[in-house]
Amino acid sequence: MSGRDDKAKGTLDEAKGKAKQAWGDLTDNEELRSQGQLDEAKGKGRQSLGHLKDAADDVKKAFDRDKP
Repeated sequence: MSGRDDKAKGTLDEAKGKAKQAWGDLTDNEELRSQGQLDEAKGKGRQSLGHLKDAADDVKKAFDRDKP
C-alpha cells in the first residue's frame, strides 16, 4: 500500500472514529465511545505511516538521482 493510500484510509478511519464517539456521546454508550477513540487513534497511526512511507520514497529517489 502506498503512502497516499495509507493517508487516505487513515483519514477515513479517523472520521469514522469521531462519528462513533459523537454517537456514543449522544446515546450515552461508553463502549461505542471507546471504539471511536480506538478507530481515531488507528486512523492517526495509519496517516503517520503514510507520511513515513512518503518520506522514505523521497529519500530513495534522492539517492537514486545521485547515483552515477
